[in-house]
Amino acid sequence: MRRQERDFVMAEFDRPTIAAARAGTAAAIDQGLRAYMLKVYNYMGLGLVVTGLVAWFASQAAVAPDGSLTAWGALIYQSPLMWVLALSPLAFVLVLSFGINKLSVGAAQAVFWAYAAVMGLSLSSIFMVYTDASIAKVFFISAATFGAMSLYGYTTKRDLSGMGSFLMMGLIGLVIASIVNIFLASSALDFAISAIGVLVFVGLTAYDTQRIKESYHESLGADVLAKGAIMGALSLYMDFINLFLMLLRLFGNRE
Repeated sequence: MRRQERDFVMAEFDRPTIAAARAGTAAAIDQGLRAYMLKVYNYMGLGLVVTGLVAWFASQAAVAPDGSLTAWGALIYQSPLMWVLALSPLAFVLVLSFGINKLSVGAAQAVFWAYAAVMGLSLSSIFMVYTDASIAKVFFISAATFGAMSLYGYTTKRDLSGMGSFLMMGLIGLVIASIVNIFLASSALDFAISAIGVLVFVGLTAYDTQRIKESYHESLGADVLAKGAIMGALSLYMDFINLFLMLLRLFGNRE
């Protein structure tokens, strides 16, 4: 009887210790997750800074004081190089998506920064089409929308995986409709593509944030987590850029 009493007392004594250990483990996981997500957002934010700076400087160098295109402007906007600049971001995405496991962390970072820079060259033409004020206005609208939806994706308890499949089908439909509209040049279809595109990329922002959060595990190695942060940043970067472009087509004021 005394032995049973002793075991009971020891069990009661160990219970707070076990609870404290579990609480400590959970706290360590939360801290690791926060550090991981912060790294994702830092990569994404710096990528946007690189893209914005490259786009602005490229557009400034493309226009002469009299308003005509410089040799640089003719090269990136009127020569076959413009098609290379338009398609090359896709090549960088494919390299990262299919080769991330073979790349070192340093190489993956270099590809990501190169992708952000090339994307800046590709997007520099928006400064030739839209006013600076409307670009700034739409950027802040995009940032606020993105921030709200990313916060929702991070904090919600709802499983968004089913929504992700639906959104990917919507994205494929947008790509097909955009290709068709190159030949139709329909303003009504362009408006519909932009409006639906906003909804798709708003949803993808929440979905991708939750997916990135759930991909984290404290047992993964440092290299795996570093590469995961780069890939997560790539997903959120593309969501933001596409959301910004769709909103710019809807609300941007043309020059």
